[in-house]
Amino acid sequence: MLYKMKIKQRYTYSNKRQLWRLLPADSGKLIIEERDVDSKEVYFNCIDIYSGKDIFKNYQLEEKSWIGIEYIYKDIIFFHHYVKPDMPEHTGIIAFDINSKKIIWASNEYVFLFVLNEILYCYKPKFEGRHFYSLNYKTGEIIEDLGDNAGLINDERNTAMNNELFSDYLFPEPFNNTKNISSEITKIFQNLKNEFVIFGNIEFITKNGLLLFNYHKITDNGNFKNIFNAIDILTGLRIFELVMNNQTKVLMPDSFFVKDNLLFLLKEKNRLVVCSIE
Repeated sequence: MLYKMKIKQRYTYSNKRQLWRLLPADSGKLIIEERDVDSKEVYFNCIDIYSGKDIFKNYQLEEKSWIGIEYIYKDIIFFHHYVKPDMPEHTGIIAFDINSKKIIWASNEYVFLFVLNEILYCYKPKFEGRHFYSLNYKTGEIIEDLGDNAGLINDERNTAMNNELFSDYLFPEPFNNTKNISSEITKIFQNLKNEFVIFGNIEFITKNGLLLFNYHKITDNGNFKNIFNAIDILTGLRIFELVMNNQTKVLMPDSFFVKDNLLFLLKEKNRLVVCSIE
């Protein structure tokens, strides 16, 4: 039996900076957060997820280092500052419109929580607890003062988390012998473990009869080689292989994901390789 599926490289992306986070938007866009390891400055980029074409490139806010992304909702990126550079606590909200490439509102008073049904929930830190608000996500205007009603906030947060699932995205999960996995997949992984000394988890996705996975092989000098494979499940034939990290001292989990029929692979920390599954 011949395998029919093929994986072909579609485009690559790199600014030669470390790719810190890849954040899908819900409109066919991918936000890429990059960090310059020397200057510690952060750069934000946006590409069309299907073509790789730039929507904006090398965007920086006034604060160039201690800044991050809270969430992306309907083509609006919500940035945050840090209370202190050496502390992870977030503060402030900066709303940036991807399409106009402009900041549409900002506030130093609030701390972002989540967005649900076009309402942004946030709070103001108080000496004894938090004071909650709901805001218009497009303008930052107060919709309702929610006081200290943490119960309502928790209920709404749970609903938001359930709604947050990206049904057309697939993210890898670790292989575990106790899971209900087909005998074909188990055999493929067992043969792999018999052939190589593997460290850490094998992370995998199944898509259109293909087994997509990466694993870390121990090299002769004690480092790790992070390798991606695509194997036809029925035939056991390898149809694609890519070395994503040739020499790394740490394990590199979450190195790939799938959207629709596109495969996204993070190579050597600074390059994104995008392939089509045909």
